[in-house]
Amino acid sequence: MAHADDGRLYAQWVELLSWLEAEAAARGLGFQKVADFPDYIYRMERAYDLPTTVMSVALASGGQPLMVAAVSPRHVDMKGVSLRLMGGSKHWHLHAGGAGLLEGKRPFTRERLAQLVDGSVRGLATV
Repeated sequence: MAHADDGRLYAQWVELLSWLEAEAAARGLGFQKVADFPDYIYRMERAYDLPTTVMSVALASGGQPLMVAAVSPRHVDMKGVSLRLMGGSKHWHLHAGGAGLLEGKRPFTRERLAQLVDGSVRGLATV
């Protein structure tokens, strides 16, 4: 991804964070920050110019992470967002699009996220 798209990616990440928090609340899951951006942690007294300090979060059930979402830090050239199910091989890679995150060429919508969270909760129920 070109550096010109960085601002768009991070703005879309903030939107995804709000979706994740809402989806967690709707299902009684925990929403936990996992990590802040490294350059935020070490910035000392300098201003921070990204729309969030949060680099990764987890949706949790019973205190255990169920799904982890993370965005690339600023120093990475090919930036994107990853969604990963814990304890399995399922993962999704998203990148910035003109009107929102893209899953390949397909728009990644809140409805798509809801399907993924529902599937992970159903999978948890079968364990």
